[in-house]
Amino acid sequence: MYGIVSEYGWIASLRNAGMPILQIEFDEADELLDWQDLANSLDEGHKLPKAHIRDELIRSGGNTVLSRLALIDGLGCAVKTAAIFPGNSDRGIPTVNGAMVLLDCETGEPEALVDFHLVTKWKTAGDSILAAKHLARPNSKRILIVGAGTVAKSMIHGYRSLFPGARFLVWNRTEARAANLVSEVSDQVATEVATDLEDAVRNSDIVSCATMATEPLIRGSWLSAGTHLDLIGAYRPDMREADDEAFRRARVFVDSRDTTLGEIGELIAPMASGAICKDDVLADFYDLPAGKFRRRSDNEITLFKNGGGAHLDLMTARYILDAWSAKERAERA
Repeated sequence: MYGIVSEYGWIASLRNAGMPILQIEFDEADELLDWQDLANSLDEGHKLPKAHIRDELIRSGGNTVLSRLALIDGLGCAVKTAAIFPGNSDRGIPTVNGAMVLLDCETGEPEALVDFHLVTKWKTAGDSILAAKHLARPNSKRILIVGAGTVAKSMIHGYRSLFPGARFLVWNRTEARAANLVSEVSDQVATEVATDLEDAVRNSDIVSCATMATEPLIRGSWLSAGTHLDLIGAYRPDMREADDEAFRRARVFVDSRDTTLGEIGELIAPMASGAICKDDVLADFYDLPAGKFRRRSDNEITLFKNGGGAHLDLMTARYILDAWSAKERAERA
């Protein structure tokens, strides 16, 4: 964790009060985790009582601070705050930073400070991997990643775990950034730069968008029969990555109705225009046990909005803590 988190403020107060705080660092825990195991954990988490969720968002200029709280009976409580400062890219530091604490489900006492970037990496990609497991065609061979940031890199590795034989394309507004990402992963995954977005969309089985777009990048008219469209980037009411036609043509799914409907421009805009209505959002992850969250045929277009609510942060942090605890038990044995 960043020094300011561990040395000052309320964390220091807890330590001074004698409360043990386990800190799980990125580099020490990342290698313990597995995309398929996480997807299974998220699946199981949605069989528990529905999460109590609250989000608060503050904006100042182009900067955003988003604080998320979730409580799930039997799983615990999570508090996560993210600061999104786009100007950090010019400073050579991450544009997204924050902190997260996991609280015990019985006592409410802090169990662990889990590295913010670790939770965000695995939660964001794991969210979309779980959706693709049920919505994408199992024989998908060509996957387009739109965007070339940190999330895009995670998506390549996450999707590779589900579709090990797939080839990847990366498109970015700045082609050099796409080329840099391809060079980072090409020794592990078959990846190349896409120069024509429309052509790449038309010829991909899965299109996964992880951008900061406020105007649609993906046109519904480009989507071929059977395509799975995964929309990750938009998290504010003024953001969206796909146009109305994409929503009209697709069967629409979300990770959580509570954190997407009326909250994110990706859904606000097509509902405001009449392209879709609330009933056109067919299912969220809480419908998985009933079998409603699924593809029906090879030819239909599926669209998934990854909203990444706090309940998913909680489920992911619990998965990370379990993996960490298993490692410690093995070391003591």
